[in-house]
Amino acid sequence: MSRRVAVVTGGNKGIGYAIVENLCGHPFDGDVILTSRDESRGLAAVKSLNERGFKALYHQLDIDDNTSVNDLKKYLLDNYNGLDVLVNNAAIAYSNASTAPVAEQAVNTLKTNFFSTRNVCQKLFPILRSHARVVNVSSSAGMLKNVKDKTLRERFSDPNLSDKQLLDLVNEYLNEVNAGKHIEKGWPNTTYQASKVSLTALTFIQQRELNEDKTREDIVVNAVHPGFVDTDMTNHKGVLTVEQGADAPSYLALLPPNCEEPIGAMVWLDRRIVDWTSS
Repeated sequence: MSRRVAVVTGGNKGIGYAIVENLCGHPFDGDVILTSRDESRGLAAVKSLNERGFKALYHQLDIDDNTSVNDLKKYLLDNYNGLDVLVNNAAIAYSNASTAPVAEQAVNTLKTNFFSTRNVCQKLFPILRSHARVVNVSSSAGMLKNVKDKTLRERFSDPNLSDKQLLDLVNEYLNEVNAGKHIEKGWPNTTYQASKVSLTALTFIQQRELNEDKTREDIVVNAVHPGFVDTDMTNHKGVLTVEQGADAPSYLALLPPNCEEPIGAMVWLDRRIVDWTSS
């Protein structure tokens, strides 16, 4: 049987780095691969972990680059013949002080946080083995209450929402932003909120689709709010340490085989399952 393997995207710093450390230290019973867009920073992160006794491996991954995603998939198939844990941590966020046009922010934020993460999943889900665990790092910004319009909330929370319908919603949002009408139409106030709401909705779709896969068993996908963490993304205004922020994502990545819950859920930083649709 091939050796088990875990992949963490955006792992060279912050929460991603701490998740890699947790998986190495638990220990996860296999190889833990730290990935990053910038190879030099990723290799430096792995060197730092290795020097502290955490035996992480490295592979370059820019989730916005389809060739890079394909290269990772080939590497996993060639060396492991599959994948057991995928933590989708890579993401971007514009500062509140950014002067970039909102339409530009929307295109770039949705590209990385939703479209590229979705593409990584589409490429890697076919090689997930039975009992695999997938963690989509979302946010409190990804709660449905951030969508102000009731009809939009109903569309996002439709229990039968398809991947195509979700794509239609995301593209509708981008069109409304481009027209300067997204706020009056009841979409989220920030592009980051829009991206994380969409990612969380995608999580539920992914679990439903995996449940229908009869060739593999017990593959679990969850979304998680890691908390307001002191990282570059929060301009170091967060109140939690990266270690605290990595706790819930790491817990979800290490869920035991045939667990009863959480499955296809939104999980809070204290490991609680929360109702995504509640206020």
